Amino acid sequence: MEKAFDLVLRGGSVIDGSGKPAFVADVGVKAGRIAAVGRIAAAGAEEIDARGQLVTPGFVDVHTHYDGQATWGEQMQPSSWHGVTTVVMGNCGVGFAPCRPNDRERVMRLMEGVEDIPFPVLDEGLPWNWETYPDYLDSLAGRRFDLDIGGLLPHAPLRVYVMGERGANREPATPDDIAAMAAIARQAIRAGALGFSTSKTLNHRTKDGESTPTLGAAEDELTGIAMALAAEGRGVIEYIGDYFDPAEEFAMLRRLVERSGRPLSFGLAQISDRPGDYKILLQKLTEAAKAGLPMAAQAAPRAIGILFGLELTLNPFLQHPSYAEIRDLPHAERVARLRDPDFRARLLAEGGSAERLRVIELQKWDRMFLLGDEPDYEQAPDQTVAAIAARQGRTPAEVALDHMLDRNGRGILYLAFANYVSGDLSAVHEMLSHPAVVPGLSDGGAHVGTICDGSFPTTTLVHWTRDRTRGPKLPLEEMIRKQTSYAADLVGLGDRGRIAPGYRADLNVIDYERLRLKSPQVAYDLPMGGRRLIQRAEGYTATIVAGEVTYRDGEPTGALPGRLLRGPQSAPAALAAE
Repeated sequence: MEKAFDLVLRGGSVIDGSGKPAFVADVGVKAGRIAAVGRIAAAGAEEIDARGQLVTPGFVDVHTHYDGQATWGEQMQPSSWHGVTTVVMGNCGVGFAPCRPNDRERVMRLMEGVEDIPFPVLDEGLPWNWETYPDYLDSLAGRRFDLDIGGLLPHAPLRVYVMGERGANREPATPDDIAAMAAIARQAIRAGALGFSTSKTLNHRTKDGESTPTLGAAEDELTGIAMALAAEGRGVIEYIGDYFDPAEEFAMLRRLVERSGRPLSFGLAQISDRPGDYKILLQKLTEAAKAGLPMAAQAAPRAIGILFGLELTLNPFLQHPSYAEIRDLPHAERVARLRDPDFRARLLAEGGSAERLRVIELQKWDRMFLLGDEPDYEQAPDQTVAAIAARQGRTPAEVALDHMLDRNGRGILYLAFANYVSGDLSAVHEMLSHPAVVPGLSDGGAHVGTICDGSFPTTTLVHWTRDRTRGPKLPLEEMIRKQTSYAADLVGLGDRGRIAPGYRADLNVIDYERLRLKSPQVAYDLPMGGRRLIQRAEGYTATIVAGEVTYRDGEPTGALPGRLLRGPQSAPAALAAE
Protein backbone atom coordinates (compact mmCIF):
# COMPACT_ATOMS: atom_id res chain seq x y z
CA MET A 1 0.00 0.00 0.00
CA GLU A 2 1.31 3.44 -0.89
CA LYS A 3 2.24 5.53 2.10
CA ALA A 4 0.62 8.91 2.62
CA PHE A 5 4.03 10.61 2.70
CA ASP A 6 7.39 9.94 1.14
CA LEU A 7 9.13 11.12 4.30
CA VAL A 8 8.02 12.10 7.79
CA LEU A 9 10.21 13.85 10.34
CA ARG A 10 8.77 12.93 13.75
CA GLY A 11 8.53 15.13 16.81
CA GLY A 12 11.29 17.63 16.14
CA SER A 13 11.57 21.17 17.46
CA VAL A 14 10.59 23.00 14.28
CA ILE A 15 12.15 26.38 13.56
CA ASP A 16 10.22 27.20 10.42
CA GLY A 17 12.32 30.02 8.95
CA SER A 18 9.83 32.76 9.76
CA GLY A 19 11.61 33.93 12.91
CA LYS A 20 8.78 32.67 15.13
CA PRO A 21 9.57 30.60 18.24
CA ALA A 22 10.24 26.91 17.81
CA PHE A 23 7.37 24.45 18.17
CA VAL A 24 7.18 20.66 18.33
CA ALA A 25 5.65 19.08 15.25
CA ASP A 26 5.90 16.40 12.62
CA VAL A 27 6.80 17.38 9.06
CA GLY A 28 5.41 15.37 6.17
CA VAL A 29 6.97 15.42 2.70
CA LYS A 30 5.40 14.36 -0.59
CA ALA A 31 6.76 14.70 -4.14
CA GLY A 32 9.64 16.95 -3.07
CA ARG A 33 7.50 19.46 -1.19
CA ILE A 34 6.32 19.92 2.36
CA ALA A 35 2.83 18.47 2.52
CA ALA A 36 1.94 18.80 6.21
CA VAL A 37 3.23 20.32 9.45
CA GLY A 38 1.69 19.35 12.78
CA ARG A 39 0.51 16.11 14.32
CA ILE A 40 0.71 13.55 11.53
CA ALA A 41 -0.95 10.18 12.09
CA ALA A 42 -0.28 8.75 8.64
CA ALA A 43 2.96 6.90 7.92
CA GLY A 44 5.78 7.86 5.63
CA ALA A 45 7.67 5.56 3.30
CA GLU A 46 10.67 6.76 5.28
CA GLU A 47 10.66 8.27 8.75
CA ILE A 48 13.27 10.08 10.82
CA ASP A 49 13.00 10.37 14.57
CA ALA A 50 13.71 14.06 15.19
CA ARG A 51 12.71 14.14 18.87
CA GLY A 52 15.04 16.36 20.88
CA GLN A 53 16.50 17.83 17.71
CA LEU A 54 15.95 20.91 15.57
CA VAL A 55 14.15 20.73 12.25
CA THR A 56 14.99 23.72 10.08
CA PRO A 57 14.69 24.70 6.45
CA GLY A 58 17.80 23.98 4.39
CA PHE A 59 20.29 26.83 4.44
CA VAL A 60 20.73 29.15 1.45
CA ASP A 61 24.27 30.40 0.84
CA VAL A 62 24.04 33.47 -1.39
CA HIS A 63 27.80 33.95 -1.88
CA THR A 64 29.78 31.03 -3.33
CA HIS A 65 32.16 30.28 -6.19
CA TYR A 66 31.27 26.76 -7.29
CA ASP A 67 31.38 27.90 -10.95
CA GLY A 68 34.20 25.46 -11.70
CA GLN A 69 33.41 22.68 -9.23
CA ALA A 70 29.85 22.44 -10.57
CA THR A 71 31.22 21.53 -14.02
CA TRP A 72 33.24 18.54 -12.78
CA GLY A 73 31.73 17.55 -9.43
CA GLU A 74 28.41 16.42 -8.00
CA GLN A 75 28.90 17.19 -4.31
CA MET A 76 29.28 20.87 -3.48
CA GLN A 77 31.35 20.27 -0.40
CA PRO A 78 32.18 21.82 1.97
CA SER A 79 28.82 23.69 1.79
CA SER A 80 26.67 20.58 1.72
CA TRP A 81 28.34 19.30 4.89
CA HIS A 82 26.94 22.35 6.69
CA GLY A 83 23.22 22.09 6.05
CA VAL A 84 23.29 24.12 2.84
CA THR A 85 20.72 23.02 0.27
CA THR A 86 20.96 25.95 -2.18
CA VAL A 87 24.00 27.95 -3.30
CA VAL A 88 24.40 30.99 -5.51
CA MET A 89 27.66 31.13 -7.47
CA GLY A 90 29.16 33.70 -9.85
CA ASN A 91 29.74 36.31 -7.15
CA CYS A 92 32.42 39.04 -7.10
CA GLY A 93 32.20 39.59 -10.84
CA VAL A 94 34.28 36.50 -11.67
CA GLY A 95 33.32 33.32 -13.48
CA PHE A 96 33.79 31.45 -16.72
CA ALA A 97 31.09 32.75 -19.04
CA PRO A 98 30.69 34.38 -21.43
CA CYS A 99 34.13 33.52 -22.78
CA ARG A 100 35.61 33.13 -26.24
CA PRO A 101 38.14 30.32 -26.71
CA ASN A 102 41.09 32.71 -26.96
CA ASP A 103 40.16 34.32 -23.62
CA ARG A 104 39.92 31.10 -21.60
CA GLU A 105 43.41 31.34 -20.13
CA ARG A 106 42.87 34.96 -19.16
CA VAL A 107 39.62 34.12 -17.35
CA MET A 108 41.20 31.16 -15.56
CA ARG A 109 44.19 33.28 -14.49
CA LEU A 110 41.82 35.85 -13.03
CA MET A 111 39.93 33.19 -11.09
CA GLU A 112 43.24 31.74 -9.90
CA GLY A 113 44.27 35.10 -8.49
CA VAL A 114 40.95 36.34 -7.12
CA GLU A 115 39.65 33.05 -5.75
CA ASP A 116 42.81 30.97 -5.22
CA ILE A 117 41.76 28.08 -7.46
CA PRO A 118 44.98 26.82 -9.09
CA PHE A 119 45.26 27.22 -12.86
CA PRO A 120 46.18 23.53 -13.47
CA VAL A 121 42.99 22.47 -11.63
CA LEU A 122 40.85 24.74 -13.78
CA ASP A 123 42.69 23.88 -16.98
CA GLU A 124 42.14 20.17 -16.39
CA GLY A 125 38.68 20.33 -14.83
CA LEU A 126 36.73 22.81 -16.94
CA PRO A 127 35.16 21.12 -20.00
CA TRP A 128 34.74 24.47 -21.82
CA ASN A 129 31.68 23.21 -23.67
CA TRP A 130 30.26 26.75 -23.73
CA GLU A 131 30.94 30.24 -24.97
CA THR A 132 27.90 32.31 -24.00
CA TYR A 133 26.32 32.42 -20.57
CA PRO A 134 23.21 30.52 -21.79
CA ASP A 135 25.60 27.87 -23.14
CA TYR A 136 27.21 27.65 -19.70
CA LEU A 137 23.84 27.15 -18.01
CA ASP A 138 22.93 24.53 -20.60
CA SER A 139 26.16 22.67 -19.78
CA LEU A 140 25.09 22.52 -16.12
CA ALA A 141 21.42 21.77 -16.74
CA GLY A 142 22.06 18.10 -17.43
CA ARG A 143 24.17 17.60 -14.34
CA ARG A 144 23.06 16.35 -10.91
CA PHE A 145 24.16 17.72 -7.56
CA ASP A 146 23.69 17.25 -3.82
CA LEU A 147 22.09 20.71 -3.61
CA ASP A 148 20.50 23.28 -5.91
CA ILE A 149 22.73 25.76 -7.76
CA GLY A 150 21.89 29.20 -9.09
CA GLY A 151 24.25 31.53 -10.90
CA LEU A 152 24.96 35.22 -11.37
CA LEU A 153 26.31 36.67 -14.62
CA PRO A 154 29.86 37.82 -13.72
CA HIS A 155 30.98 41.25 -14.89
CA ALA A 156 34.68 40.49 -15.55
CA PRO A 157 34.25 37.88 -18.30
CA LEU A 158 31.30 39.86 -19.69
CA ARG A 159 33.47 42.97 -20.02
CA VAL A 160 36.31 41.07 -21.70
CA TYR A 161 33.85 39.30 -24.01
CA VAL A 162 32.49 42.62 -25.25
CA MET A 163 35.58 44.85 -25.10
CA GLY A 164 38.50 42.46 -25.53
CA GLU A 165 41.86 43.90 -24.49
CA ARG A 166 40.26 47.25 -23.74
CA GLY A 167 38.03 45.57 -21.18
CA ALA A 168 40.87 43.59 -19.64
CA ASN A 169 42.93 46.79 -19.40
CA ARG A 170 40.11 48.56 -17.57
CA GLU A 171 39.53 51.20 -20.23
CA PRO A 172 36.25 53.13 -20.05
CA ALA A 173 33.30 51.46 -21.75
CA THR A 174 31.78 53.35 -24.67
CA PRO A 175 28.00 53.68 -25.10
CA ASP A 176 28.17 50.90 -27.68
CA ASP A 177 30.11 48.69 -25.23
CA ILE A 178 27.52 49.31 -22.54
CA ALA A 179 24.67 48.53 -24.94
CA ALA A 180 26.35 45.27 -25.93
CA MET A 181 26.90 44.25 -22.28
CA ALA A 182 23.29 45.12 -21.48
CA ALA A 183 22.04 42.97 -24.37
CA ILE A 184 24.09 40.00 -23.14
CA ALA A 185 22.82 40.57 -19.60
CA ARG A 186 19.23 40.42 -20.83
CA GLN A 187 20.05 37.21 -22.68
CA ALA A 188 21.59 35.72 -19.52
CA ILE A 189 18.57 36.66 -17.39
CA ARG A 190 16.20 35.12 -19.93
CA ALA A 191 18.32 31.94 -19.88
CA GLY A 192 18.07 31.68 -16.11
CA ALA A 193 20.76 33.78 -14.44
CA LEU A 194 19.61 34.92 -11.00
CA GLY A 195 21.27 38.28 -11.59
CA PHE A 196 24.57 40.06 -12.14
CA SER A 197 27.70 40.50 -10.01
CA THR A 198 30.57 42.97 -10.10
CA SER A 199 33.67 43.97 -8.16
CA LYS A 200 35.44 47.28 -7.68
CA THR A 201 38.01 46.27 -5.06
CA LEU A 202 41.79 46.45 -5.30
CA ASN A 203 41.97 43.10 -3.51
CA HIS A 204 40.72 41.27 -6.61
CA ARG A 205 43.73 40.64 -8.84
CA THR A 206 45.26 37.99 -11.03
CA LYS A 207 48.09 35.94 -9.57
CA ASP A 208 50.48 38.28 -11.41
CA GLY A 209 48.99 41.28 -9.65
CA GLU A 210 46.80 42.65 -12.46
CA SER A 211 43.59 44.25 -11.22
CA THR A 212 40.22 42.77 -12.14
CA PRO A 213 38.84 44.17 -15.43
CA THR A 214 35.89 45.71 -13.58
CA LEU A 215 37.90 47.76 -11.08
CA GLY A 216 37.37 51.07 -12.88
CA ALA A 217 33.92 50.39 -14.34
CA ALA A 218 32.05 53.69 -14.22
CA GLU A 219 28.55 54.24 -12.91
CA ASP A 220 27.10 54.55 -16.41
CA GLU A 221 28.37 51.04 -17.21
CA LEU A 222 26.85 49.54 -14.08
CA THR A 223 23.63 51.47 -14.67
CA GLY A 224 23.36 50.19 -18.23
CA ILE A 225 23.60 46.59 -17.05
CA ALA A 226 21.23 47.19 -14.12
CA MET A 227 18.67 48.66 -16.51
CA ALA A 228 18.93 45.50 -18.62
CA LEU A 229 17.78 43.55 -15.57
CA ALA A 230 15.02 46.11 -15.09
CA ALA A 231 13.87 45.57 -18.67
CA GLU A 232 13.52 41.85 -17.95
CA GLY A 233 11.73 42.57 -14.67
CA ARG A 234 13.91 40.23 -12.64
CA GLY A 235 17.43 39.61 -11.43
CA VAL A 236 19.50 40.77 -8.46
CA ILE A 237 22.79 42.67 -8.26
CA GLU A 238 25.76 41.67 -6.10
CA TYR A 239 28.56 44.18 -5.48
CA ILE A 240 31.99 44.11 -3.84
CA GLY A 241 33.81 47.41 -3.22
CA ASP A 242 36.53 49.06 -1.14
CA TYR A 243 34.39 51.97 0.18
CA PHE A 244 37.27 54.42 0.53
CA ASP A 245 34.47 56.99 0.72
CA PRO A 246 31.63 54.84 2.12
CA ALA A 247 28.92 57.49 1.85
CA GLU A 248 29.76 58.29 -1.77
CA GLU A 249 30.08 54.66 -2.87
CA PHE A 250 26.84 53.70 -1.14
CA ALA A 251 25.12 56.65 -2.83
CA MET A 252 26.14 55.19 -6.20
CA LEU A 253 24.68 51.81 -5.23
CA ARG A 254 21.50 53.47 -4.05
CA ARG A 255 21.15 55.28 -7.40
CA LEU A 256 21.48 51.92 -9.20
CA VAL A 257 18.61 50.52 -7.16
CA GLU A 258 16.48 53.65 -7.45
CA ARG A 259 16.82 53.69 -11.22
CA SER A 260 16.52 49.97 -11.91
CA GLY A 261 14.28 48.83 -9.08
CA ARG A 262 16.38 45.67 -8.82
CA PRO A 263 17.46 44.27 -5.44
CA LEU A 264 21.13 44.76 -4.56
CA SER A 265 23.39 43.27 -1.89
CA PHE A 266 26.95 44.27 -1.11
CA GLY A 267 29.82 42.87 0.92
CA LEU A 268 30.27 44.44 4.36
CA ALA A 269 33.28 44.15 6.66
CA GLN A 270 35.18 46.12 9.27
CA ILE A 271 38.55 47.12 7.78
CA SER A 272 41.47 47.55 10.15
CA ASP A 273 42.68 50.92 8.86
CA ARG A 274 39.13 52.32 8.60
CA PRO A 275 37.40 50.61 11.52
CA GLY A 276 34.36 52.88 11.67
CA ASP A 277 33.40 52.86 8.00
CA TYR A 278 31.12 49.84 8.34
CA LYS A 279 28.94 51.86 10.72
CA ILE A 280 28.45 54.49 8.00
CA LEU A 281 27.36 51.79 5.58
CA LEU A 282 24.96 50.29 8.13
CA GLN A 283 23.41 53.73 8.70
CA LYS A 284 23.04 54.31 4.96
CA LEU A 285 21.50 50.85 4.65
CA THR A 286 18.99 51.72 7.37
CA GLU A 287 18.04 54.89 5.51
CA ALA A 288 17.61 52.97 2.25
CA ALA A 289 15.40 50.38 3.95
CA LYS A 290 13.21 53.14 5.42
CA ALA A 291 12.83 54.48 1.88
CA GLY A 292 11.60 51.07 0.75
CA LEU A 293 14.65 50.24 -1.37
CA PRO A 294 15.51 46.53 -1.76
CA MET A 295 19.08 46.74 -0.49
CA ALA A 296 20.96 44.40 1.85
CA ALA A 297 24.48 43.68 3.04
CA GLN A 298 26.29 40.37 3.24
CA ALA A 299 28.45 39.95 6.37
CA ALA A 300 30.75 37.13 7.40
CA PRO A 301 29.78 35.54 10.74
CA ARG A 302 33.40 35.46 11.87
CA ALA A 303 36.58 37.39 11.22
CA ILE A 304 37.68 37.51 7.60
CA GLY A 305 41.02 35.82 7.72
CA ILE A 306 43.62 33.58 6.15
CA LEU A 307 44.75 30.10 7.16
CA PHE A 308 48.50 29.49 7.17
CA GLY A 309 50.14 26.08 7.09
CA LEU A 310 52.88 24.01 5.53
CA GLU A 311 50.37 22.28 3.24
CA LEU A 312 48.59 25.54 2.34
CA THR A 313 49.19 28.36 -0.12
CA LEU A 314 50.67 30.67 2.53
CA ASN A 315 52.79 30.45 5.64
CA PRO A 316 54.70 33.09 7.61
CA PHE A 317 58.07 32.00 6.20
CA LEU A 318 57.06 31.93 2.56
CA GLN A 319 59.43 34.70 1.52
CA HIS A 320 62.40 33.71 3.67
CA PRO A 321 65.42 32.77 1.55
CA SER A 322 65.90 29.51 3.46
CA TYR A 323 62.27 28.48 2.95
CA ALA A 324 62.62 29.11 -0.79
CA GLU A 325 65.15 26.28 -0.81
CA ILE A 326 62.58 23.74 0.37
CA ARG A 327 59.18 25.09 -0.72
CA ASP A 328 58.89 22.74 -3.71
CA LEU A 329 59.85 19.61 -1.78
CA PRO A 330 57.19 17.02 -0.92
CA HIS A 331 55.42 17.80 2.33
CA ALA A 332 57.15 15.11 4.40
CA GLU A 333 60.59 16.23 3.25
CA ARG A 334 59.83 19.88 4.03
CA VAL A 335 58.69 18.91 7.51
CA ALA A 336 61.89 16.92 8.06
CA ARG A 337 64.04 19.87 6.97
CA LEU A 338 62.14 22.28 9.20
CA ARG A 339 62.74 19.96 12.16
CA ASP A 340 66.45 19.87 11.48
CA PRO A 341 68.06 22.08 14.19
CA ASP A 342 70.57 23.73 11.86
CA PHE A 343 68.07 24.52 9.14
CA ARG A 344 65.52 25.71 11.70
CA ALA A 345 68.05 28.08 13.28
CA ARG A 346 68.96 29.53 9.89
CA LEU A 347 65.30 30.03 8.94
CA LEU A 348 64.40 31.72 12.21
CA ALA A 349 67.44 33.98 12.02
CA GLU A 350 65.96 35.46 8.85
CA GLY A 351 62.92 36.73 10.76
CA GLY A 352 61.52 40.02 9.52
CA SER A 353 62.49 39.49 5.90
CA ALA A 354 59.00 38.45 4.88
CA GLU A 355 56.37 40.86 6.08
CA ARG A 356 53.83 41.18 3.28
CA LEU A 357 52.60 39.32 0.23
CA ARG A 358 50.34 41.64 -1.73
CA VAL A 359 47.74 42.70 0.84
CA ILE A 360 48.48 39.87 3.28
CA GLU A 361 50.89 40.47 6.16
CA LEU A 362 52.60 37.14 6.61
CA GLN A 363 53.97 37.87 10.08
CA LYS A 364 51.17 39.84 11.71
CA TRP A 365 51.79 38.06 15.00
CA ASP A 366 49.41 40.22 17.06
CA ARG A 367 46.47 39.13 14.87
CA MET A 368 47.52 35.50 14.38
CA PHE A 369 46.11 32.60 16.42
CA LEU A 370 46.70 28.87 16.78
CA LEU A 371 43.76 26.92 15.35
CA GLY A 372 43.31 23.67 17.24
CA ASP A 373 41.18 20.55 16.90
CA GLU A 374 38.25 22.51 18.37
CA PRO A 375 38.64 25.65 16.24
CA ASP A 376 37.95 28.86 18.16
CA TYR A 377 37.34 31.84 15.87
CA GLU A 378 36.97 34.42 18.65
CA GLN A 379 40.11 34.03 20.70
CA ALA A 380 41.18 36.75 23.11
CA PRO A 381 44.19 39.01 22.45
CA ASP A 382 46.19 37.08 25.06
CA GLN A 383 45.97 34.03 22.78
CA THR A 384 47.73 35.58 19.80
CA VAL A 385 51.03 34.15 18.63
CA ALA A 386 52.71 37.35 19.89
CA ALA A 387 51.16 37.01 23.36
CA ILE A 388 52.00 33.31 23.67
CA ALA A 389 55.59 34.02 22.63
CA ALA A 390 55.91 36.79 25.21
CA ARG A 391 54.67 34.50 28.00
CA GLN A 392 56.99 31.70 26.98
CA GLY A 393 60.04 33.86 26.43
CA ARG A 394 60.32 32.82 22.79
CA THR A 395 59.99 34.61 19.46
CA PRO A 396 56.63 34.60 17.68
CA ALA A 397 58.29 32.91 14.72
CA GLU A 398 59.29 29.96 16.93
CA VAL A 399 55.75 29.59 18.27
CA ALA A 400 54.28 29.72 14.77
CA LEU A 401 56.75 27.22 13.33
CA ASP A 402 56.25 24.73 16.17
CA HIS A 403 52.47 24.86 15.76
CA MET A 404 52.65 24.30 12.00
CA LEU A 405 54.94 21.30 12.62
CA ASP A 406 52.35 19.79 14.97
CA ARG A 407 50.25 16.86 13.72
CA ASN A 408 52.95 15.77 11.24
CA GLY A 409 53.28 19.24 9.83
CA ARG A 410 49.57 19.92 9.52
CA GLY A 411 49.06 22.53 12.23
CA ILE A 412 47.13 25.61 11.07
CA LEU A 413 47.49 29.28 12.00
CA TYR A 414 44.60 31.72 11.67
CA LEU A 415 45.23 35.36 10.75
CA ALA A 416 42.21 37.58 11.48
CA PHE A 417 42.60 40.72 9.37
CA ALA A 418 39.06 42.10 9.10
CA ASN A 419 36.10 42.23 11.50
CA TYR A 420 38.54 41.89 14.43
CA VAL A 421 39.84 45.38 15.11
CA SER A 422 38.80 45.29 18.78
CA GLY A 423 40.16 41.79 19.30
CA ASP A 424 36.68 40.28 19.30
CA LEU A 425 33.63 39.94 17.04
CA SER A 426 31.67 42.90 18.41
CA ALA A 427 31.53 44.48 14.93
CA VAL A 428 30.13 41.26 13.49
CA HIS A 429 27.49 41.17 16.23
CA GLU A 430 26.41 44.67 15.20
CA MET A 431 26.27 43.68 11.53
CA LEU A 432 24.33 40.44 12.04
CA SER A 433 21.88 42.24 14.33
CA HIS A 434 20.92 44.66 11.55
CA PRO A 435 17.61 43.70 9.90
CA ALA A 436 19.00 44.14 6.37
CA VAL A 437 22.15 42.04 6.81
CA VAL A 438 22.39 38.40 5.74
CA PRO A 439 25.17 35.98 6.74
CA GLY A 440 27.24 35.61 3.60
CA LEU A 441 30.67 35.88 1.96
CA SER A 442 31.47 32.21 2.55
CA ASP A 443 33.17 31.89 -0.86
CA GLY A 444 32.38 28.17 -0.86
CA GLY A 445 34.33 26.47 -3.64
CA ALA A 446 37.07 29.12 -3.71
CA HIS A 447 40.25 30.09 -1.84
CA VAL A 448 41.00 26.40 -1.71
CA GLY A 449 44.45 26.83 -0.19
CA THR A 450 43.86 29.80 2.11
CA ILE A 451 40.41 29.67 3.75
CA CYS A 452 37.55 27.28 4.38
CA ASP A 453 34.60 29.55 5.05
CA GLY A 454 32.01 27.29 3.47
CA SER A 455 31.51 26.32 7.12
CA PHE A 456 30.02 29.75 7.90
CA PRO A 457 26.45 28.38 8.32
CA THR A 458 27.58 26.16 11.18
CA THR A 459 29.50 29.03 12.80
CA THR A 460 26.33 31.12 12.68
CA LEU A 461 24.54 28.52 14.77
CA VAL A 462 27.25 27.15 17.04
CA HIS A 463 29.02 30.38 17.91
CA TRP A 464 26.35 33.05 17.68
CA THR A 465 23.38 31.25 19.22
CA ARG A 466 25.01 28.82 21.68
CA ASP A 467 28.70 29.02 22.53
CA ARG A 468 29.80 32.64 22.47
CA THR A 469 31.38 33.82 25.73
CA ARG A 470 33.06 37.10 24.76
CA GLY A 471 29.90 39.11 24.18
CA PRO A 472 26.15 38.78 23.62
CA LYS A 473 24.67 35.96 21.57
CA LEU A 474 21.99 36.21 18.87
CA PRO A 475 18.52 34.56 18.84
CA LEU A 476 18.49 31.09 17.33
CA GLU A 477 15.20 31.57 15.46
CA GLU A 478 16.45 34.82 13.91
CA MET A 479 19.75 33.32 12.75
CA ILE A 480 17.83 30.43 11.19
CA ARG A 481 15.53 32.93 9.46
CA LYS A 482 18.44 34.89 8.04
CA GLN A 483 20.08 31.74 6.62
CA THR A 484 16.82 30.42 5.16
CA SER A 485 13.82 32.54 4.18
CA TYR A 486 15.64 35.89 4.23
CA ALA A 487 18.57 34.59 2.17
CA ALA A 488 16.22 32.86 -0.27
CA ASP A 489 14.07 35.94 -0.75
CA LEU A 490 17.18 38.07 -1.23
CA VAL A 491 18.02 36.22 -4.45
CA GLY A 492 14.46 35.64 -5.66
CA LEU A 493 13.98 32.06 -4.50
CA GLY A 494 10.57 32.36 -2.89
CA ASP A 495 9.80 28.65 -3.05
CA ARG A 496 12.21 27.65 -0.26
CA GLY A 497 13.52 28.66 3.13
CA ARG A 498 10.31 27.97 5.09
CA ILE A 499 8.69 24.95 6.69
CA ALA A 500 5.09 25.25 5.57
CA PRO A 501 2.87 23.31 3.17
CA GLY A 502 3.73 23.86 -0.48
CA TYR A 503 7.35 24.90 0.03
CA ARG A 504 10.26 22.86 -1.23
CA ALA A 505 11.22 20.08 1.12
CA ASP A 506 14.76 21.32 1.72
CA LEU A 507 15.32 20.54 5.40
CA ASN A 508 17.84 19.86 8.14
CA VAL A 509 17.56 17.70 11.23
CA ILE A 510 20.16 19.03 13.65
CA ASP A 511 21.34 17.66 16.98
CA TYR A 512 21.86 21.18 18.29
CA GLU A 513 23.59 20.21 21.54
CA ARG A 514 26.10 18.08 19.63
CA LEU A 515 26.62 20.48 16.74
CA ARG A 516 30.25 21.54 16.35
CA LEU A 517 32.84 22.45 13.76
CA LYS A 518 35.80 20.19 13.13
CA SER A 519 39.25 21.52 12.34
CA PRO A 520 40.04 22.39 8.70
CA GLN A 521 41.93 19.68 6.83
CA VAL A 522 43.59 19.32 3.45
CA ALA A 523 42.25 17.01 0.77
CA TYR A 524 43.78 16.25 -2.63
CA ASP A 525 40.60 15.58 -4.55
CA LEU A 526 40.46 18.34 -7.15
CA PRO A 527 41.25 17.67 -10.81
CA MET A 528 44.96 16.86 -11.33
CA GLY A 529 45.07 15.84 -7.67
CA GLY A 530 44.76 19.48 -6.70
CA ARG A 531 44.77 20.45 -3.04
CA ARG A 532 41.92 22.11 -1.18
CA LEU A 533 40.91 22.90 2.37
CA ILE A 534 37.84 21.12 3.68
CA GLN A 535 36.00 21.40 6.99
CA ARG A 536 33.36 19.06 8.31
CA ALA A 537 30.87 19.33 11.16
CA GLU A 538 29.23 17.02 13.66
CA GLY A 539 25.56 17.22 14.59
CA TYR A 540 23.76 17.28 11.23
CA THR A 541 21.61 14.19 11.62
CA ALA A 542 20.09 14.58 8.16
CA THR A 543 20.07 17.05 5.30
CA ILE A 544 17.21 16.77 2.82
CA VAL A 545 17.00 18.28 -0.67
CA ALA A 546 13.70 18.18 -2.56
CA GLY A 547 12.48 15.48 -0.20
CA GLU A 548 15.52 13.18 -0.57
CA VAL A 549 18.02 12.59 2.21
CA THR A 550 21.38 13.65 0.83
CA TYR A 551 23.45 13.43 4.05
CA ARG A 552 23.12 11.28 7.17
CA ASP A 553 25.34 12.13 10.10
CA GLY A 554 27.60 14.11 7.82
CA GLU A 555 28.07 11.38 5.23
CA PRO A 556 26.62 11.58 1.70
CA THR A 557 23.91 9.06 0.87
CA GLY A 558 24.60 9.18 -2.86
CA ALA A 559 21.30 10.91 -3.60
CA LEU A 560 21.71 13.78 -6.06
CA PRO A 561 18.37 15.58 -6.27
CA GLY A 562 19.96 19.02 -6.73
CA ARG A 563 19.57 20.81 -10.03
CA LEU A 564 20.51 24.01 -11.78
CA LEU A 565 18.08 26.78 -10.90
CA ARG A 566 16.92 28.82 -13.85
CA GLY A 567 15.77 32.23 -12.72
CA PRO A 568 13.67 33.26 -9.73
CA GLN A 569 11.32 30.72 -8.16
CA SER A 570 7.78 31.63 -7.12
CA ALA A 571 6.39 31.13 -3.64
CA PRO A 572 3.77 28.38 -3.33
CA ALA A 573 0.79 30.78 -3.31
CA ALA A 574 1.96 32.32 -6.55
CA LEU A 575 2.51 28.88 -8.02
CA ALA A 576 -1.06 27.89 -7.17
CA ALA A 577 -2.42 31.02 -8.78
CA GLU A 578 -0.63 30.45 -12.08
